[in-house]
Amino acid sequence: MQKTGRRLTIRQLIVALLSFSLLCGVGGTLLAASAIPFTAMSGTAANAVTRMFDDLPTGIDFTRPSEQSVILAADGTKIATFYAENRIIVKSDAISPLLKDAVVSIEDERFYQHNGVDAQGIFRAAVNNFTGGALAGGSTITQQYVKNALIEQGRILGDENLIAKATEDSIARKINEARYAIAVENKLTKDEILTAYLNIAQFGPSQWGVEAASRYFFGVSAKDVSLEQAAMLAGITQSPGKWNPITDPVNAKIRRDTVLGQMYKLDKITREQFEAASAVPIEAMLHVTEVPNGCATAGISAYFCDYVVQDVLKSKSLGESSAQRIQKLYRGGLVIKTTLDLHKQQAAYDAIVASTPVNDPSSVDMALSSVEPNTGHIVAMVQNSTYGNPTEQSPNNTKLNLNAGQDMGGGFGFQSGSTFKIFTLMEWLHQGRNVNEVINTDIRTFPANTWKIRCAPSVADVFNPSNLEGAGGGRMTVLESTRKSVNTAFAVMANQYDLCDIVDRASALGVRRGTLAQEGSSQTAEILNAGLHAEYGKPLPLLPNPGSILGTNPVTPLSMANAMASLAAEGKYCEPTSFTQITDNNGTILAAVEPQCRQAVDAELARQTTAVLQQVLTRGATGENAILAGGRPAAGKTGTADLDYHAWFVGYTPQLATAVWQGHYEGSISMFDSVINGTFHSEVYGGLYPARSFKQYMDNALANTPIQQFNKPTKDPLRGANRPPADANKNQDQDKDKDKNKDKENNDSNASAPNLIGMSQEDAQNTALAAGFGYTTRAKDSNQPAGTVVAQSPAAGEKAEPGIRIDIWVSNGRG
Repeated sequence: MQKTGRRLTIRQLIVALLSFSLLCGVGGTLLAASAIPFTAMSGTAANAVTRMFDDLPTGIDFTRPSEQSVILAADGTKIATFYAENRIIVKSDAISPLLKDAVVSIEDERFYQHNGVDAQGIFRAAVNNFTGGALAGGSTITQQYVKNALIEQGRILGDENLIAKATEDSIARKINEARYAIAVENKLTKDEILTAYLNIAQFGPSQWGVEAASRYFFGVSAKDVSLEQAAMLAGITQSPGKWNPITDPVNAKIRRDTVLGQMYKLDKITREQFEAASAVPIEAMLHVTEVPNGCATAGISAYFCDYVVQDVLKSKSLGESSAQRIQKLYRGGLVIKTTLDLHKQQAAYDAIVASTPVNDPSSVDMALSSVEPNTGHIVAMVQNSTYGNPTEQSPNNTKLNLNAGQDMGGGFGFQSGSTFKIFTLMEWLHQGRNVNEVINTDIRTFPANTWKIRCAPSVADVFNPSNLEGAGGGRMTVLESTRKSVNTAFAVMANQYDLCDIVDRASALGVRRGTLAQEGSSQTAEILNAGLHAEYGKPLPLLPNPGSILGTNPVTPLSMANAMASLAAEGKYCEPTSFTQITDNNGTILAAVEPQCRQAVDAELARQTTAVLQQVLTRGATGENAILAGGRPAAGKTGTADLDYHAWFVGYTPQLATAVWQGHYEGSISMFDSVINGTFHSEVYGGLYPARSFKQYMDNALANTPIQQFNKPTKDPLRGANRPPADANKNQDQDKDKDKNKDKENNDSNASAPNLIGMSQEDAQNTALAAGFGYTTRAKDSNQPAGTVVAQSPAAGEKAEPGIRIDIWVSNGRG
């Protein structure tokens, strides 16, 4: 503490010593004080007194009391509060003079006359003790401050012995308090002591300090309390449980009026003020305002709040050990400014619950993460569940953050499905290949010895990919295979390159597994047996087996959103960031987080990838439900895991990147034949709910922002001569294929989709084939005769590239 108090005069020292001696006599003899006659002012006596005061404690720089910490959104709005003791420290001028007068009147009416120890009060207490009363009494506000400060110091340090010594019922404790009190009086002004006391003492059942108590009971700050409110607070501190106006308003009024009477007796208020304040009912004074503690009160931002806490507790700026950081969070009065954009957060939540409401009977879960390119700032993070422990009334409650991995309060992650094809596409483009090249997409077996996996050769295995939703089969361009998400096409593509390069590029862009490496776990053993490095306590690396190209690695939605942000930033990866600044209770910056970015892949490669992925968000492609409003350009990819265990859409614009996941977090549970939000679906895939949620969110999140265009690549991957068809069979007639490709190029500009509406399924399929197109067939609820084509994409007459698949919807006759 800064030395701002008063130096005691010799006479004051003797008075203080007399009080101190009387205190020492409690339980012994009241005559102890006569050892130094009060009237004796000889040099010897004065010197003796001075020597005793020279021995007073000097280490009275009590730790600042615990104070609530707050987590704020990016715009400064409070998201959550954390505290071990609900306290808000304020300066003297932020406390009403009425409150100061009330506390002094009832607790220590001679506060401004004594020097830390009140001889008169001690004498009264001593008489009480000698006549059989309990050992107590006579404590000044200064002594009470000392006692509270020592207890608080023990709490902050986690020192139970210090707390026990500060609360024990003994003469030794009283003597120690008195010595500290005299020393404090010699160091601080009276107003500084009173302010310190009003900030540290308990003024409610769970409120410490007058500011938190004023806000809790009355909904006002300590500087704005009325007379009757000030008197009630002053009365509570003697016994917060006994005088609680909420649980016992009758006794609370008696105590309040006692304080008012004492203030009137000491001429702090007039008779009129006393009568007016005493007439106010307790109920009329109260406006109870709870201060919730922790993330559970953050509403739709609770999971993001939990992520921030995990992030903050990893910051060594708050201490070297985890225990120190936890103490800082709950006692340090921290102000944590986060990256959360409340507008985008609400838009994200609205988008996923519109698809799959909270507590939907299907028990299907959804999660959405959104990241700002070029900074890594997490601007939205939501899921369609209520934060908390499951109860009988709310069995779907969970504290598990579905967007994050185990290291950040989340789970194992989810199989990414076809969204992982993005990284095979990138390798294809990196090798200088063109997306107009034609591939044989027929289903076939890929022997183990055809795979190149230099970093983990033992994971090579026979691979038998199939195609979902009837897509694939026959010859198809890489571009159309991407638009239709044809599995066999990407197996053909990946089979020509090293899978380690594909997986490494995904990792470089930010894709992370959710599972932590743990000793004895089967997942960790799989990684180690493959010869890959795993660090215990850290997320496991992606496994580069053949299945990985179709998304068998369990990854987190946040990491997929961050990878999309890396593509949006033209290959620049930025660490995902949840907070930008932490300040302490003095406003000192403890941590300032700047974007941590690096160029993960070549910018030209990222631009080429974006140009191709933009075609996924076009009519007739798997991502057509994600096409953004107003012609805003966007790129992305759908994904559906085997048996519809998981469905994804990941995508981005130049300003914003987002990943949407849907499935069951409990494990691999198929979404076949699900009734979601009241609608039956035989299949649930990435182009359905995840794509719709992506569109709704992005449209609303970006509604008031200008439309930005992606930078075009120097070499447009959508143009250029076709190469020979890529296939596992190396003995094809390449010259013949070149001629076919040239013919196809010449005919592209004049091709259009035939009209199939009203035909039978068989006739429509034959017509499509005769016109040079393939087809996919899906059932659709319709009142047309069963087997009749009721819809198609591309539409009749629409320009279409020969060889692409026409989506044909056939009536099931069920209306």
